[in-house]
Amino acid sequence: MIKRILKKIPGYEKLVIPLHRVRAFRAASKYDYPASNMKVIGITGTNGKTTTAFMVHKMLTAAGHKTALMTTVAYGVGNDLKPQISHMTTVSAKLLNERIAGFRDAGAEYLVLEITSHALAQRRVFGIPIDVAVLTNVTHEHLDYHKTFANYLNAKRKLFKIANRTHGGQRVGIINADDPVAKIFAGDIANPLTYGIDKGDLRARQVKLESTGIDYYVKVDDVKLHIRSPIPGLFNVYNSLAAVGVGLSYGLTPEQIEKGIAALTSVEGRMNRVNEGQKFQVVVDFAHTPDSFEKLLSDFRKSTKGKLIVMFGSAGRRDEKKRAAQGEIAGKYADVVVLTEEDDRDVDGQEILSQIAEGAEKSNKKLDENLFKVLDRTAAIEFALKQAKAADDVVMLLGKGHEKTIERADGEHPWDETEVARKILRSKISTSSRKSA
Repeated sequence: MIKRILKKIPGYEKLVIPLHRVRAFRAASKYDYPASNMKVIGITGTNGKTTTAFMVHKMLTAAGHKTALMTTVAYGVGNDLKPQISHMTTVSAKLLNERIAGFRDAGAEYLVLEITSHALAQRRVFGIPIDVAVLTNVTHEHLDYHKTFANYLNAKRKLFKIANRTHGGQRVGIINADDPVAKIFAGDIANPLTYGIDKGDLRARQVKLESTGIDYYVKVDDVKLHIRSPIPGLFNVYNSLAAVGVGLSYGLTPEQIEKGIAALTSVEGRMNRVNEGQKFQVVVDFAHTPDSFEKLLSDFRKSTKGKLIVMFGSAGRRDEKKRAAQGEIAGKYADVVVLTEEDDRDVDGQEILSQIAEGAEKSNKKLDENLFKVLDRTAAIEFALKQAKAADDVVMLLGKGHEKTIERADGEHPWDETEVARKILRSKISTSSRKSA
């Protein structure tokens, strides 16, 4: 509560940056710079960080390397991964160094680290030598903190600058060439390696997008790699290309790269299907930015023959400008839009829903016809599921994904989106069975 009050002070975030630096220095010193003998792959970007990190981790682990992982979803070494409960992607400097020290003691050779713009701006990763830096993309997000897109962009660039000055490091930067800011990041690193579909050193060819996954080829010198992943979506072509780049940087064979990427079957809260025997599809995903909405919903619109029903909200005390944009994109692709809470914190939830609805109405959605406001998230999930009638219908529950808590005005409450959906579906099927008996 005190921290919430302090954050309302103008310039608070800038005032506390020196404090973050001191904390990071103390933490690194206390644990004797625990990442100093590891090969650290730092991954940043607006969307795709977590899935890319999991792909890289799985690939290196499958190739026989003892690899640690720290992401929004989980942390650990090898296949011994623990859930990340905190909403914070890059944890506090103290906890970050404490966990890395544990990885060091467990004998980790590699560390795959998901790094946010907040952590880079606040120097939370001080003392961590970045061997390879990865950029997934940069789009509209976190302007509540950074204030301008330029500040947000410059925070992301810090990762590449750290990698470029890491003593003894590869000074390699793996960059999405199809992103408009690619050239800026390429200029920050000695050895850029770009990837993409339209441009890049590593270009995906003969791309096949199926509901069961992705399939494409990428040529490296005279060798053609056949990349397959059971995780669907065009955005996962990009995520897997970034992983290919990391594999090549560490001298993995084409077979090790292919098998490693194919071995990752899912990431919690990312494109997770919920099946309790219902005839329609239910998907839980963490998508919560305009860019992720555009990519995810455009893919599903193409593949959905029936109704596309989308439920989501937008976090309180976060970037307000994205709310209408999310609504407009959802309204463009979905047949039915259901708006609900999503970590509203101490912000009026109805006000947030109204801001999102304004965007949806621009896409010709009409309130109480194909646009609905249901503030309680459990009730909203139940309402969204009731809209699905046919086998070709798809219900998408967006924004919470893997998260285990939901933040309201009175604090955090336990939450598990997938389990809530499962419980409602089981109840719905049970009721239907009794009626037909």
